[in-house]
Amino acid sequence: MEFLRPATWDEALAAKAENPSALPISGGTDVMVELNFDRHRPAALLDLNRISELTEWESGVYEGQEGEVIRLGAAVPYARITRELARQLPGLALAGNTVGSPQIRNRGSVGGNLGGASPAGDAHPALLAAGRDVFVEAASVRGTRLIAIDDFYVGVKRNSLEPDELIRAVRIPVADGPQQFSKIGTRNAMVIAVCAFGFALHPRSGTVGTGIGSAAPTPRRAVAAEEFLADELAERNLWATAG
Repeated sequence: MEFLRPATWDEALAAKAENPSALPISGGTDVMVELNFDRHRPAALLDLNRISELTEWESGVYEGQEGEVIRLGAAVPYARITRELARQLPGLALAGNTVGSPQIRNRGSVGGNLGGASPAGDAHPALLAAGRDVFVEAASVRGTRLIAIDDFYVGVKRNSLEPDELIRAVRIPVADGPQQFSKIGTRNAMVIAVCAFGFALHPRSGTVGTGIGSAAPTPRRAVAAEEFLADELAERNLWATAG
């Protein structure tokens, strides 16, 4: 197995273009399980740990997204999300707090969850619930494209990345209403979810966001429930107090 260790983002993109089958690794919380149990034996590993920009986040305004947005680097660990972004991204912070043990939360990331695309990934329900204008930044030597979160999941552990693309960041709108996350497992902690659910109210747009994990081949929304709840809140004039 070849081990590639780029020092910069441009080097990482060049390495991925030259070795499309190379498996990216940063936190390694999912990848190492696959390797240790011999479920996956890639020809090459692409280590992204030297690329510091992947562990940074920033807030700003981005074209195509309304209001303040958090641009979350692909390798920002869950422990930092729960510590630093609980106000801006409460649903994702709640989800991050349920991931594995403290050691796993210090290494695992949203980018890793997206790359693995497991229907049981804890970040997916929270990302779906955060709204339809959540975008994944997919980069290659050809440039960067934005993939809407609803278009990202295409099958069991399959995403819409091209073979030469890497996840650089996720753009998530700052919450403008309450958000919640819950999951059911065989025990309270360090367990893969039997089912997980993310929920968010978006008073600014008058919409409801949901996300369901571990209940279908891909993470998905409860679309009918979203529409029903949004209509009920509007009919009862409750959106004004939903924030």
